[in-house]
Amino acid sequence: MPELISTSQLSRIVLKGFKSIVECDIELTQLNIFIGCNGAGKSNFIGFFRMIEQMLENKLQVFVSRQGGPDAILHFGRKITEQLEVELYFGHNGYFATFEPTQDNRLMFSKESFWWDMSGEKRISSGHFETKASQGTGTGSDMYVLPAMKQWRVYHFHDTSDSAYVKQPHGINDNAYLRADGRNLAAFLYLLKEKYSESYQQIVKTVRLVAPFFGDFYLRPSPQNNDVIELEWFEQGQDIPFKAHHFSDGTLRFICLATVFLQPNLFYKPATILVDEPELGLHPYAITVLASLMRAAAQKKQVIVSTQSVELLNEFAAKDVIVVDRDDGKSLLRRLKEEDLYEWLEDYSLGELWKKNILGGRPSR
Repeated sequence: MPELISTSQLSRIVLKGFKSIVECDIELTQLNIFIGCNGAGKSNFIGFFRMIEQMLENKLQVFVSRQGGPDAILHFGRKITEQLEVELYFGHNGYFATFEPTQDNRLMFSKESFWWDMSGEKRISSGHFETKASQGTGTGSDMYVLPAMKQWRVYHFHDTSDSAYVKQPHGINDNAYLRADGRNLAAFLYLLKEKYSESYQQIVKTVRLVAPFFGDFYLRPSPQNNDVIELEWFEQGQDIPFKAHHFSDGTLRFICLATVFLQPNLFYKPATILVDEPELGLHPYAITVLASLMRAAAQKKQVIVSTQSVELLNEFAAKDVIVVDRDDGKSLLRRLKEEDLYEWLEDYSLGELWKKNILGGRPSR
């Protein structure tokens, strides 16, 4: 299995009792493509990372409440699953946590610790409701684990309706990083245009591959309020700016995705990029371009993507793919082995094998 480039990237995850995932132990590499049918548990796997993001912002209980309480997070509730167990490994270091539901519908840390293979597990604390990981353990793990956990970003660009945040005016200084739903896309692109022109031009040229009518973004402070900006653009050969709602849903999603995978290494750079079903609304050619962006990004970052697209799957190797099946209400995750599919792949693509149910990840009774 390929070695990870950076110890800031997740090399292995052990997860027990999270929603449909009763138990999984998966090794992760630079490029990880999750496939499976509707309801198999792909989005639950990605959703776990959202929980950790919220936890690191001291908003774990807010996350739990918005999910519907501990019983909506624990597999089939507390009567079936008494606790949630998490082990995250970053090379030789790791983060362990165990969560238990309380009578007042919160999740409590019954254990939180760092791990280092030279000295084993070092407990941080227990009995608390928001993470105390920042306190550290006084070991070498303190330098690696928490910073690594803060360097992943979960993106979802499903909402492209008229009221979507990405289409609304927003603060021009909201540009430290691209937010999960792209709500600060214009501010972020404005920063790239002013300070990172090479990355900005790459994004523009890539968007033109998928949308040949696209000329360039029109990025400027609002004439009414210089502290505000919104997404505007020109069509090729024209000088009349259009608003974001003149983009098709697929084009707008692709712009967000191109920005994610072509963003330069800023201060808040993501070491791990996670995207749930990026193919939504995209033309097959756009999916091909997207796959090339993902492969290129995976040379320097870790990429974790869930998909139901045969076209997207066809762009990757078997070793990149993790299949998610659902059996008796449980999500089962396994990485494909190229040697098991060698003869099949001489005659068929991965997508064709998926449709033939050779790979799994298909609906079953």
